[in-house]
Amino acid sequence: MLVAAAVCPCPPLLVPEVAAGAAPELDAARAACTDALGVLAAARPDLLVVVGTAGQSGLGRYPQGAPGAFRGFGVDLDVHLGPVDRPVPERELPASLAVAAWLLERTGWADAPIEGLAVPDTLEPERCAETGSELAGRAGRVALLVMGDGSACRTLKAPGYLDERAAPFDAEVARALGAADVSALRALDPGLARELKAAGRAPWQILAGAAERTDLTGSLLYEDAPYGVGYMVATWS
Repeated sequence: MLVAAAVCPCPPLLVPEVAAGAAPELDAARAACTDALGVLAAARPDLLVVVGTAGQSGLGRYPQGAPGAFRGFGVDLDVHLGPVDRPVPERELPASLAVAAWLLERTGWADAPIEGLAVPDTLEPERCAETGSELAGRAGRVALLVMGDGSACRTLKAPGYLDERAAPFDAEVARALGAADVSALRALDPGLARELKAAGRAPWQILAGAAERTDLTGSLLYEDAPYGVGYMVATWS
C-alpha cells in the first residue's frame, strides 16, 4: 500500500557540481526536495521505489546500490542508489535516477530498502496506472520518489522554445500534485505532454495509479521555471 510520495524535478543542474556558478538559482528547489524526502522518511516505509524516465537502453528496474555518474555532464561525481550492501551491479542509472540517488545521498537516506524503476516518457496512461498499482503492492508500506520535469517550453530561451500552452499545463500539474488529485493526473494528455517536452507525465501517472483508493493528502512545496522548464516539488502523505 502506498503510504507516502515525494515528487521532485530531475535536472542534473540540481547537483551543484553540475550547475557550477549557476547553482544558487536552484537552492530553493534543493531545499524543497530535502523537505519532501523528510516526509517520506517520516512515513516509515518498508520499501522506497524511485521512479523516473530513461531512453531505451536505460529502461527497467535497478537494485539498491546501483551506480550512477555525472561524467556526461562534465563532472567527475559518482553516486549510488542507496547504501551499498551487496556487489554493485554494472549497469549505470539513467540521469533521472542518478539525480534521485544524489538527493538520497545528500539527505543520508537509511530509512528503508530502495529500488529504482526507469520507464519511457511515452508509456501509455493505462500502463502507467497498472505499473503504479503493481508498485503499491510491493510491500506493506510503500513510498514513492517520483522524478520528473514539467514542460520545457515556458520561455523563448527554454529547450523547447516558447509554447503558450506550457504555463497552463504546468499550472494544472502543480495544482493536481498539491491536491493529490489522482483523477486530474490520470487525465493528462500524453500527446500534449510530449509536444511540451514534459518528461514527468508518465511518472506522475504512475503515482496516480499507485495512489488509487488511498486517502493521501498533498502539499505543493515548490513550483517555478528558472530555465524555462517547469520544476515542481510536492508531497503526498
